[in-house]
Amino acid sequence: MSRRLATGAAGEATARAFLEGRGLTVLATRFRALRGEIDLVAREGSTVVFVEVKTRRTATFGPPEAAVRAAKQRQIARVAEAFLSASGLRGAPCRFDVVAVDLTAHPARVTWIRDAFPAEGLPLM
Repeated sequence: MSRRLATGAAGEATARAFLEGRGLTVLATRFRALRGEIDLVAREGSTVVFVEVKTRRTATFGPPEAAVRAAKQRQIARVAEAFLSASGLRGAPCRFDVVAVDLTAHPARVTWIRDAFPAEGLPLM
């Protein structure tokens, strides 16, 4: 496994444990559709939560959450739409979160950004 993939896997595992520790139920990991992938899909009450995990081992490229720009948001929304259709959850309330995992800190620092970007204006709606 490449260092990049190992970093991503470590971040996703950290994010999953973090979210589950706060009461979310993970429905899917690395859900893939024709147009891309969503790192984690979880449920918090009746809300379906689509989670983009960004992990950094160095501060060279800035904070992890800064990497979730408009194009990435649109891609996540398209894949979220595919997930909702495939799982029979179309019409369920949903939101988009980002979990930033900073591996430069010991222990790793996790930042959970709820409602990181709005669904309005994205392909999902």
